[in-house]
Amino acid sequence: MTASTTSADPAVADHDGRRFVVGLGGTLRAGSSTERALRHCLAAVERQGGRTALFCGEDINLPMYNPHDPDRTPRAVALIEALRRADAVVIGSPGYHGGISGLVKNALDYIEDLRGDPTVYLDNKPLGCITCAYGWQAAVGTLGQLRAIGHALRAWPTPLGVPINSADPIWDAEGNLSDDTVAAQLELLATQVLTFAPAGGVRA
Repeated sequence: MTASTTSADPAVADHDGRRFVVGLGGTLRAGSSTERALRHCLAAVERQGGRTALFCGEDINLPMYNPHDPDRTPRAVALIEALRRADAVVIGSPGYHGGISGLVKNALDYIEDLRGDPTVYLDNKPLGCITCAYGWQAAVGTLGQLRAIGHALRAWPTPLGVPINSADPIWDAEGNLSDDTVAAQLELLATQVLTFAPAGGVRA
């Protein structure tokens, strides 16, 4: 698990009353546009009083999900336990050939392990969606797919989803977000995720 702007151990967050938001996504390339957008959104969540954990890159480089094999790697267990406790989730995916990446989809498939929980899948949890692609068509199309998957997982996709056109100069030479419009959208996404999350902090 990778923390966002500050150290965020989900176990510590269980009873501190702050909403716990899990970010999931990115690519296997460290510092990808999708990962940076996720980090920016989770940093906004923390500035607004939430607690976060980010699973990206190698954190979600998991074996292909097999519902008939109960064995889980430590990375898979950490992801599922964080999602189980999450009050809200933010998913970020690159747009590969018009759709979400296999890496992200496979990580989401592990949510099937929550089918027998009192809170099935992501039932009633707000879901923020971020996509990055080299062109608006793939970015917007992939966003629609993420929202559809969120509905299938019984989550509530936030009114705002953030598609990012990586062909535009979004990031500066140091990798910081330089587009004010995208920055405002990611900030608003963080606000909506926290606003729609249930009161009372992290679920047991």
